[in-house]
Amino acid sequence: MSVVEELIIILGISLDIFAVMECQGSLVARVERKQLTAFCGILVAGQVFALGIGDFISVLLCRSIGKKGDIFLGQVVAAAIFLCLGVRLFLKAWRNERIVERREEKFDVLEFVRLYARTSIFTLLTGLAFGFLESSMWIILILITIMTVLVTVSGMYTGYRLGFEHKIKAYLAGGFLLVVGGMNVIISRIWELI
Repeated sequence: MSVVEELIIILGISLDIFAVMECQGSLVARVERKQLTAFCGILVAGQVFALGIGDFISVLLCRSIGKKGDIFLGQVVAAAIFLCLGVRLFLKAWRNERIVERREEKFDVLEFVRLYARTSIFTLLTGLAFGFLESSMWIILILITIMTVLVTVSGMYTGYRLGFEHKIKAYLAGGFLLVVGGMNVIISRIWELI
């Protein structure tokens, strides 16, 4: 995959984080830089770890790959992962789960870690898909680090200033980007192997 294609996928999964941080930003009494730095650190570490584990699993699964059909299967799985993650974000936008917007003086970081741990499976699946597509993991990790910090900070301040109403747009945009990424894999990679 090219860097632009990888960036599209990473932006798609990062917009889910933007929406979550927007909701968190709508709840805080004020944005504290120390707390925001902690959020960035937790999310970057979690994203890098989950992507790395996903890539490692794909390496283990691909050790026996040598036949054209096995490579084809890996790329089909990667496309399916991107498409399913996109559909998941569309469903989140459609459900539009409401939150009770109330100011909190102190934010529970431990609860935030638990929330992220439950959703990190989707990042792990993305790492698995990137592994099947033989993407450069160093470039992926650099892109995910930069994008995670950007969406965490912008999501928190957007929620703090404007509330959580823009999360639907973030889910729709992220879903669209992931579906485009999945279709791109089908068109460019899988079509070549047929």
